[in-house]
This record gives sequence, C-alpha cells and structure tokens, in this order.
Amino acid sequence: MMNCLVIGAGIAGLASGIALQKAGHRPVIFEAYDAPSDGIGGFLTVAVNGFDALETLGLKDDACRLGFPTILMSMYLGSNGKHLIDFDYGGSLPDGTTAGTMTRSELYGMFREEASRRGIGIGYGKRLTAVEERPDGVTAVFADGTSAAGDVLIGADGLKSKVRDLIDPSSPAPRSIPLLNTGGIVPAGVLHPGTIDVEVGRMKMVFGKRCFYCYMRDPDGRVWWFANPLERSSEDPATLDAGARKAWLTELVERDRTPMAVIVAATEDVIRPYRTSDFPGIPRWWRGRMVLVGDAAHAASPSSGQGASMAIEDAVTLGRALRGAGPEPIPEALARYEAERRNRAELVVHWGRRNAAPKIRGQFKRVFEDMTLPLVFRALSRKSADNFDWLYHHHIDWDTASTVGS
Repeated sequence: MMNCLVIGAGIAGLASGIALQKAGHRPVIFEAYDAPSDGIGGFLTVAVNGFDALETLGLKDDACRLGFPTILMSMYLGSNGKHLIDFDYGGSLPDGTTAGTMTRSELYGMFREEASRRGIGIGYGKRLTAVEERPDGVTAVFADGTSAAGDVLIGADGLKSKVRDLIDPSSPAPRSIPLLNTGGIVPAGVLHPGTIDVEVGRMKMVFGKRCFYCYMRDPDGRVWWFANPLERSSEDPATLDAGARKAWLTELVERDRTPMAVIVAATEDVIRPYRTSDFPGIPRWWRGRMVLVGDAAHAASPSSGQGASMAIEDAVTLGRALRGAGPEPIPEALARYEAERRNRAELVVHWGRRNAAPKIRGQFKRVFEDMTLPLVFRALSRKSADNFDWLYHHHIDWDTASTVGS
C-alpha cells in the first residue's frame, strides 16, 4: 500500500483519489483554493465512455441521477434555419445508459461526497510550490509552509499545471483557440410554451451568422444553452457587467432564425465568457514518481465534449496501472499508464480542435460555408456511425493487466 499525493481536487483529482483507493492505496488530495468549488462553473456532458469508466468506480448509477439524458445532436444553419444533420451522441451502454448533461457543480459534488464517504482526505488552501524527490518517495511543499510526504504524486491540477512544469519545464504552453465559451440555464416556466423548437434529449446546435451556439430542454422544462463567440482583440466581454454581457450576446444572435435571442434575454445569469485552449501534446506525462492526469496532460477543446470523460478514464487507467505496485515498480507502472493513454488522449485533442474549426467564421467565410456545409454534412451522413466507436465505446477492463497502445 502506497501513500499517494493528489494535487488538485477537481473532477480529475477526486476521480484519481477514488481509483487509487480502489487499487489498494492511501490517497490524500490537496487543493490550492481555500474551499470546495460547489456551485461554480457551467454545465457539461458526460459521454457514454465516461459513464463506462464511472461504472468501474461504482459511481455510474449516482451519475445517472444527475442532469438528464442527452441522446442526439442536430446541426442547423442560423441564417435560414436549414437542418444539416443529426448525430447519435455515442449510442448507449448495454444497460441503456446514454450520454448525460449536468452542471459541473453536480458532478463535482458527487465525487467530493463520495471521496468523503470513503474516508479520502482533502486539504484546502494547499497551493503546490515545489516537489522534493528522494529515492524512496516524494515530498510536496505548499505555499502555506506545510509539506506532505508520499510514495507517488499525481498532478491533477489542470490547464496551468504546476506539476507539469516540474516534470518537464520545456512543456509547451496551452494553445489558444480563438473562441470564447459562455452559457446559462433558463428556469422552467420563464419562456412562453412553444418558444423552444426542440424536444427533450436533443442538442440543437446552430452555425449562426455571428456566433455558434446550442440549446436544449430538460424533462423539467428548463432550457440549457452555450455559445462560442469569436474572440476578438478589440473587445473583452469578460470585463462586462451582467447586463452589458447579455446585450453583447443578444446582438450576436438576434439576426438568426432561432429563438436564441429570446433565450439569452430570459437568462438571469449569463456565464462570464472565458477563453478556450488545448494542448497539441506534451513531451512526457511522468518522471520518477510524478505523473499527470486530466487537463494537466491533455486538455481538449470544449468542442470535443470529452473533458470530464477523459479525466475519469485517466483515473481508472492510472489506478489499474498502480494496482499492486510498490515503491520499486512505480516508474514501470507510470510508463504503462502513459503508453496506454497518450495516443487516445491526443486523438481526442485533435478531434476537439477539428470540431472547433467550423465555428471560427468571419463574415466572408460564413457566407461561403453556409453554401457548402449542407454538402459536407450530407457526405458525412453517409459514413457509418461505427467511425465513432473509437471515441465512445472505449472500455477499460479493471480486472485485466493494463496493455500498451490500446
């Protein structure tokens, strides 16, 4: 049994702590912020591969009770309302579980409560400043003057990972994507019945004249939406107050033949827009007794729809690789973990960046693409849904030895 120091108490860190405990070790999680992040963030979709990994951790049923099933994605043009294509959001698991949309806070809360129930300690106000490496272990040094010793250290500290810099100072900086991300949820009963032209469980995605966006309804009548405006050097919408932010976004969508302007107007709290980034790839995920999981290793564009699912997959794979490991085999176990995860993770990063590309549309590109996108999606519809099996039907068998290059 090893003492595992997990840096970061987000979804990746909490999932890693639970997976490491399942593997027979003693995890302790350290969070830089002073308190839990309950109520913070927008919403996300956990794909079926994420639910498959949650099943291994014994959390699939709990996660299924969050949010609502999300079965289909439909693409439209905002200029004329033309329907382009429908996508099955990854199909389902053998028991019928589909992708699900939930708030980030709901998923985080589920993991935090489960970690507490399982006796996994979480320390807050522990910002990592250094790691002291020894032949027989590692010591994490925190900004408050405290430290913690362990056998292995897991960096689950996100896009701006301190652990990543310690593993390899030459790691590249995150790569910017010129899209902002914002969104909100309209409570049930606020919008007039019939305003929203989409059934429950379908994400209606729109290539608008000036902005890409998506909206959907849940079974309780709430409307969930996100938008990806172009990032422009001449403006920073993140600095706008709530009213100005709403007016700015309304102006971007009001020319489209959709109810999006009405949806934005009915949203009490529009999420402050933030920049999006990804990683083209980093030289290494581990060194000695330190290793990375989640966004610290392979942040993908939100357009991938895989951020949370990939973090949970990482946690399960790392736990399996370290199952039964002691101090001596740690480097070999971490190497197996990286070898098994790297190719898949980098493919998902590429997938996410490719999905983001059609959203980056200036006026002239938009006019041209509005004419060509129907042809592109018509050709895509002729391809077999099996082309997405690699993404959505990935399974990690906890009971078998980890394999390289899956």
